[in-house]
Amino acid sequence: MIQLKSRREIECMKQAGCIAASALAAAGRAVQEGITTGELDRLIHHFITSHGAEPTFLGYGGFPGSACISINDEVIHGIPGKRALKYGDLVKIDVGATYNGYVGDCANTFVVGDCDDEAKKLIDVTRQCFYEGIAHAQVGNRISDISHAIQTYVEQNGFSVVRKYVGHGVGSELHEDPEVPNFGSPGKGARLLAGMTIAIEPMVNQGTFDVRVLSDGWTVVTRDRKLSAHYENTIVITENGPVILTAPEEE
Repeated sequence: MIQLKSRREIECMKQAGCIAASALAAAGRAVQEGITTGELDRLIHHFITSHGAEPTFLGYGGFPGSACISINDEVIHGIPGKRALKYGDLVKIDVGATYNGYVGDCANTFVVGDCDDEAKKLIDVTRQCFYEGIAHAQVGNRISDISHAIQTYVEQNGFSVVRKYVGHGVGSELHEDPEVPNFGSPGKGARLLAGMTIAIEPMVNQGTFDVRVLSDGWTVVTRDRKLSAHYENTIVITENGPVILTAPEEE
């Protein structure tokens, strides 16, 4: 069941979102050759807890890290550990913070040093397709209007969107109704209402949209082992249009 949030709940989610987004930004600044994914995870954990929040992902379904950190052909749910980043790596960092009982969820793709033009385009398209999607996050539209806009933009640029994993409602729980796919025909799914809070997270692959899970039970990789990028924000639907709740603190 979709839960519409009150003004107070939305403000709590904005506070949680600010912490999550600021932790993500701090991790992005720390992305460099030689740092390990475990070190990035510890940085994120410290940032979140030092701001009075809890890392939402830690222990969620048994996940062992405070953030999901996925490299190159890894799409999502990468487990932080001893892997050291190398020049040219695409690093996807997904962060959740729970503050006063509400969740902020966001993700971005960073580059270690520099990468080739095709990888840069993949990252840019993944970010931009999010904004193409939220342009349709208007009261009275339907969920799949967002989905269709994302898929159309991605495929026009020669990439594919992951089907197996989708965005979702978010609030006092990390995953709430409704699901928010990044593909599909317009005019389907739940009607968008003021007070709905959703996490829109396009996962875009260089090659096929097909994926598989590694033997660790968590890490999702592209089936053809080509690159993938990820971008996510938590938003609220309002009468005046969508508002991003995962905005970092101004520095």
